[in-house]
Amino acid sequence: MRIATWNVNGVRAREKTICAWLEREKPDLLLLQEIKCEATAFPPCFAAMGYEAAIVGQKGFNGVATLARQPLTVTAQRLPALPETDAQARYVEIAWQELRVGNLYLPNGNSGGETGYEYKLLWMDALRAHAEALLADEVKLILAGDYNVCPEDVDFAPGVLGPDDALLRPETRARYWSLLWAGFTDAVRALKPRGPVYTFWDYQAGCWQKDKGLRIDHALLAPAVAERLVAAEPDRQERDRDSPSDHVPVILELA
Repeated sequence: MRIATWNVNGVRAREKTICAWLEREKPDLLLLQEIKCEATAFPPCFAAMGYEAAIVGQKGFNGVATLARQPLTVTAQRLPALPETDAQARYVEIAWQELRVGNLYLPNGNSGGETGYEYKLLWMDALRAHAEALLADEVKLILAGDYNVCPEDVDFAPGVLGPDDALLRPETRARYWSLLWAGFTDAVRALKPRGPVYTFWDYQAGCWQKDKGLRIDHALLAPAVAERLVAAEPDRQERDRDSPSDHVPVILELA
C-alpha cells in the first residue's frame, strides 16, 4: 500500500506535474495540501485517472484534497474542536479500507503577529484533541500533511530560520511532540532517525541548489499502522523538475 502527502502550492498550476507523478508512482492514496481552489474548480483529470477525491477547498488560499484509487467515505471536513466560525480549509478526513486518514495543512503562524501564532496553537490543540479521541477508540489512523513544524534543529538547514520562527518556537514543538507522546509514530524518523531529511526548499536565494531545506511535511501513524510501516521518504527528484512546488511528496509504504 502506497500513501503520499504533498503540498502542491496550487493544484491548478501544478495539474500536469501531479498527473505525471501519479502515472509514475501510482500511489493508492495521495493527500494534497494548499490546493488554492474551491471544489468546483478542482481539476477533473484525476478522476479520469481513476482517483476519487475528497475536497475541502477555498478560493485562492489553503485547501486540502485526498485522492484515492478505491471508494472513500468522508468522515470530517474540519477539526471538531475548532470554533464553528473557523472558515479556513485545512482538514479533510476519510475512511478508506481499514484506515482513517486525516489530511492536514497546519497554519504557518508567521503572519498576523501574535494573533496569527495563537491561531496556529489553537489549531494544533484541536488536532491533538481529535487525534487522542480517535486513538482512544483504537482507530487505525494516519495524520499526514504540511505541519509547518520543524520538530528538531536537524529538521532545518543552518541559517534558514531564525530562533523566533513559528515553525520551531518551543510552544509549536511541544504540541507536535505531544502527538508522539500520545502514541503516534513519525514515519520518516522511525526509519531515518538521524541526519537531515528535507521536504521543502524555498524558491528564493538558491535554497534548492544549496540544499537549504526544511522538514515540515510529516506522516504520523497510530500504533496499529506503524507496525505495518515498510518505507517512508521524500521524493527529492520532484523538486528538480520544471515548475515544481516548493515541497516534495513524502511517500509511505505499508505492508
